[in-house]
Amino acid sequence: MRKLKLWSLLVVLAAGAGAGAWWMQSRPGAAPGGSGVALKVQGGGAEGPVSVSVIVAERRDWPVTLATSGTVSALNTVEIRPQVASVMARVHITEGQFVKAGELLFTLDSRADEANLAKAQAQLERDQAALADAQRQLARSRDLLNQKFVSQSAVDTNLTLVDAQQAAVNADLAALAAARVSLSYSRIVAPSAGRAGAINVFTGSYVQPSGPPLVTITQLDPIAVSFTLPQRDLPDVLAGLKAGNAPVNAELPDGRASLTGRLQFVDNAVDAASGTVKLKAVFDNKQQLLWPGAYVNVQLVVRTLPGVVVVPQVAIVQGLTAKTVFVVGADGKAAQREVELIASEGTRAAVSGIEPGTRVVVEGKQNLRPGSAVRVRAVDAAASGAVGDASGADAARGAAAADGMRAMPGAVPQGSASQARISP
Repeated sequence: MRKLKLWSLLVVLAAGAGAGAWWMQSRPGAAPGGSGVALKVQGGGAEGPVSVSVIVAERRDWPVTLATSGTVSALNTVEIRPQVASVMARVHITEGQFVKAGELLFTLDSRADEANLAKAQAQLERDQAALADAQRQLARSRDLLNQKFVSQSAVDTNLTLVDAQQAAVNADLAALAAARVSLSYSRIVAPSAGRAGAINVFTGSYVQPSGPPLVTITQLDPIAVSFTLPQRDLPDVLAGLKAGNAPVNAELPDGRASLTGRLQFVDNAVDAASGTVKLKAVFDNKQQLLWPGAYVNVQLVVRTLPGVVVVPQVAIVQGLTAKTVFVVGADGKAAQREVELIASEGTRAAVSGIEPGTRVVVEGKQNLRPGSAVRVRAVDAAASGAVGDASGADAARGAAAADGMRAMPGAVPQGSASQARISP
């Protein structure tokens, strides 16, 4: 009995399913193949223009810039040390003071040197008096020789005495000069202008040449920036240095200041370990914005490309084999143009393949196809030029996603007016 009821239920369900299938297939507008489902596309993409933002490509001179990081270094740094062992008598400067060349920095105990100088002076005066007496004796002997009162040997003896005394005077003069040099060591002056660092001694300290430096004098104006560049850039760098038009820009990492200097030095060899060459630029630093040891961002202009077409980098579409941009023609339709990247910096790029004055799409290009009708949104040059790498990456990811969707069967283009719905 139970089996009979089960078979009766299965027969009823099969009959119902057959009737339902017959009814669906017999409906007007039923889909071929008996699926009973139809996809109707309304409002195709060609019905409405794609909203885009454009910027006009412009022609300008493009400076080819090499960017790197560098270190500020002083052109002249001197460690001040005593030349003799002595006791510090007086410190004439303070830490951080700016000094001029020849300005007195320290005074050492000079009493012994002053005594030696006085002793050498007295010795010189004694020998000068003896020389004068010998010269008088020589003159008298020559007069007596003329009168035949003395022999020639007497005159020769007096002449030898004069020469000996003259040599003694010369030795005294040398000793006097040496004493003056020793005395000068007690006065320590600045060999060059600059800023004094930390002072390591005080009045009464015992100092000696082998000890630590008394102070360090560092020149701050002008100042240098040292940096390195890859060896592939060496020809352009040398050409700019030879032409004398290789300006260098140094910017502090926090963006507080930017200074412009000139390239002064290129090393005579490439570092084989790193494949780089050392360079040095000189900057005026009257406001002391650059400080020795600080890190700066360096930009070296090696040459200038005259009259190139400049567009925002975000407008360039990287394809499998070439770079392209979407442009808007006079008929209000989009066209894709192949371009060649000549140089790039920041958010801008110099390209060839389009003419200046061409309207280039910077936003909305992921929804475009060649021949698509477009509606141009207003965008100023500053805003389009300020589009950063992040927005460019997002646009690229959006374009990739849109391309993937278009590649799927039955997918609807992003931003299109077309819609897919299931018919009742």
